[in-house]
Amino acid sequence: MTKTKGADVAEQNPAPTRSAKQKRTVRLSTTIFIGVIIAIVGFVGGMRANDLSLAFSDSSNKGLPSQLDFSSVQAVYQKLKKEYDGQLDSNKLIEGAKKGLVEAAGDPYTVYFTSSEAKQFFGDLEGKFSGIGAELDKKDGQLVVVSTIDNAPAQKAGIKAGDAIAKVNDEDATSWSVEQAVSKIRGDKGTTVKLSVVRDGKLQDFSIVRDEITTPSVTYSIGDDNIGYLRISRFAEGDTTTLARKAAEEFKDKGVKGVVLDLRGNGGGYLTAAQDISSLWLKDKVVVQERRGSVVQDTLRSGSNPVLQGIPTVVLVDGGSASASEIVAGALHDNNAAKLVGVKTFGKGSVQQIEDMTGGAELKVTVAKWYTPNGKNINKEGINPDVKVELSDDDIKNARDPQKDKAYSLVKGE
Repeated sequence: MTKTKGADVAEQNPAPTRSAKQKRTVRLSTTIFIGVIIAIVGFVGGMRANDLSLAFSDSSNKGLPSQLDFSSVQAVYQKLKKEYDGQLDSNKLIEGAKKGLVEAAGDPYTVYFTSSEAKQFFGDLEGKFSGIGAELDKKDGQLVVVSTIDNAPAQKAGIKAGDAIAKVNDEDATSWSVEQAVSKIRGDKGTTVKLSVVRDGKLQDFSIVRDEITTPSVTYSIGDDNIGYLRISRFAEGDTTTLARKAAEEFKDKGVKGVVLDLRGNGGGYLTAAQDISSLWLKDKVVVQERRGSVVQDTLRSGSNPVLQGIPTVVLVDGGSASASEIVAGALHDNNAAKLVGVKTFGKGSVQQIEDMTGGAELKVTVAKWYTPNGKNINKEGINPDVKVELSDDDIKNARDPQKDKAYSLVKGE
């Protein structure tokens, strides 16, 4: 059984009707907020029940035995029990065996969460946690900062998307998993963590004071030039759709000349939220398609009330735009509803699903790949913007934003 959190938002955003089973289905991206962090980033869900059974009937693992022979594992346990000079905890051994089994799949996005880790996972998705406010992932074997949360300690200290984490509190972190890094970087409000990161080939140290972080998923404004600015920091299932539709209605009522949708640093969220956000611009268009091998599992389409349809729109993206962010960017771009400005996105094109396990544990498992409306899988490649604009360290230091400036000039037709 799968599960999600968040209120049903179908009435606020009339996307295609979903059954009760669909509303409980969760698809996930890979990023883990370090709050670090939300292990989340980008939930991609909404698969129908019959599609779900089809997906697993189409599995490439049909040749595996129905049951594994764990006699050799028991042999290791007996030797460990007999010879180990120390106190063993049977529950920890069992949890460790489960983690090891899942890790042996060789997929960094397929992860076993213990009960406590699962609670953290879903709790963080709501945008409330204590830590530094960054998102981590593993890229090319390195622990990399995918993005930082606006005004959170990591961002204030100078941590940037793309920084490779070399050390945490002077411990070598180069071989750590994302989960190991999260466990070390997390901490209580007021405590300090030291990160050593590699940026442009140079090692830099940052001391960051942890804090409690509450992040609204949507902020918006209308400038003096009558351009609507919509910033989405994550795709939560309930408040993101509600707040974004409220913003869109206000934009329409006030007759904005254009809209800038800022998805920079947005590591993802629920696919249903990405579908609903796309529906603000698109009417009955393909948003994303899920495939398992060559078999199409699900095609998600936009709703019937695109309040921003036809309004000039530019989407801001960067290397921290991942998963659900890439789905929205790809959907608006491929359906000719928006231009993309910034730099290439992260490149997260696989689909994860959360499965309930015994004792409150959860299994996050890769079940499919997703494709843009034009049929492109962006895994490890990302999406290239229509207009490439870099954001330099000097720009950040001097509070300049040439990416945003370019987006505004484009929606104005300049």
